[in-house]
Amino acid sequence: MTRTVMCIVLKEEAEGLDYLPYPGELGQRIYDNVSKTAWQQWLGHQTMLINENRLTPIEPKARKFLEGEMEKFFFGQGSEKPEGYVDPNA
Repeated sequence: MTRTVMCIVLKEEAEGLDYLPYPGELGQRIYDNVSKTAWQQWLGHQTMLINENRLTPIEPKARKFLEGEMEKFFFGQGSEKPEGYVDPNA
């Protein structure tokens, strides 16, 4: 049986994640409130942030930045695109 959550991003019941996607309290909040679809949206946004900001995800400063953006993406006002970002699909 599939686990469902009231997705904080989609604002509807949707299939929940199979496991904690991130360690700690933030990972638990995501597991409890974010759907698989919304998590995939975050992964795409995170990839764009890494590429546009030329981040190295293993560096502590980059990880802290990405964690803050993840918090904003799911539980804040949303994560902003970098200044001057042009969507290649537009």
